[in-house]
Amino acid sequence: MGIPLLAIGPEPLDLLPLIAAVTDRGDASGSDGAVATFLGLVRNHNIGRVVHHLEYEGYEPLALKAFERIAEEIRQRWPDVCLALHHRIGRIEIGGASVAIAAASPHRGHAFSACRYAIERVKQIAPIWKREFFEGGDVWIEGATADPDDDQARADAERIACA
Repeated sequence: MGIPLLAIGPEPLDLLPLIAAVTDRGDASGSDGAVATFLGLVRNHNIGRVVHHLEYEGYEPLALKAFERIAEEIRQRWPDVCLALHHRIGRIEIGGASVAIAAASPHRGHAFSACRYAIERVKQIAPIWKREFFEGGDVWIEGATADPDDDQARADAERIACA
């Protein structure tokens, strides 16, 4: 059994298995002309502060449901795209990957747009929260802010993805 297309957990992330998962559609047709990827990394600074590390928390069953919803929205908008989306939870050091996305499609534009749409929607609707540890303290800085059924939020994500 291969790697799941949608996952959340504490394991380190790797784009190569995701790329293999989205390009292996079982028919060996060679129909994909593009794979776009996104790898979100922990940076060493934010808002003028030196960041030491991040910790992500998430409600895994609901996060997977959000990922499934995102994948379905992508299938509706770009039917030729195959998407893989993995998010890491727990402590992640500087330079470590927190989110990995791969989108395969016969057309590069669809792959790029689907990949960008996926990360925008993760930020909007996935129950995942980021805690930043920096010199002098820590703060919760992100979490899902939109109702998954909010058509305006979905339209905003699509507008950003297709810009």
